[in-house]
Amino acid sequence: MISADLIAAKDNLAGHTLCLSKDGVLIFGDTRGIAPLLELIASGKDVSGYSAADKVVGKAAAALFIKCGVKQLYAAVLSKGGAELLERHGVEYVYGILTDAIINRAGTDACPMEKAVRNIEEIEDMYVAIVREHARINKL
Repeated sequence: MISADLIAAKDNLAGHTLCLSKDGVLIFGDTRGIAPLLELIASGKDVSGYSAADKVVGKAAAALFIKCGVKQLYAAVLSKGGAELLERHGVEYVYGILTDAIINRAGTDACPMEKAVRNIEEIEDMYVAIVREHARINKL
């Protein structure tokens, strides 16, 4: 069942890349890719039980939402790998478009975050791989 929190997150996604909602509290992310989720995790803010809306969710982003404890998710675009991971971890989801894969921004290959988690199944292991790949790409 779609909650009022999920509706609020989806309705407030316009103009943002990420929106989380719980009991009238909204949290927004405005940077591209998985950066807002990584920033949220690094901040230590507890968002377990929140509902979230995101523009693009693949397996990597799904892993981060699971790590955060999100209970429901709306994805404008959701990959089949992301959907499977969400299902395995009991996260309810709805989407606009279901796709086979998330591609990179240039449209030439798979998203590097998706490549980083392709053969990993444990959430914490995925998180480590995502952080490492994000740092490599951004030369942090």
